[in-house]
Amino acid sequence: MDYKQILADIARAIVDTPDSVSVTEQIDGDNIELTLSVAPEDMGMVIGRHGKIAKAIRSLMKAAAANSGKRITVEIR
Repeated sequence: MDYKQILADIARAIVDTPDSVSVTEQIDGDNIELTLSVAPEDMGMVIGRHGKIAKAIRSLMKAAAANSGKRITVEIR
């Protein structure tokens, strides 16, 4: 499963400037660290009020990885 592409698609659906979305991936065994970068003006949309959207994105990614026995962390920059 391509977690990097899944995260990028979710972020592109939320932001106003989807061309500015980029995702980097670091794999260390069963741990996957994804770093999501968006335009500064779109940061509020990705984080949401009180971090609700960011938390939902992280939960979605963890659920997607749970079936394959991987651990995913998502950092938003």
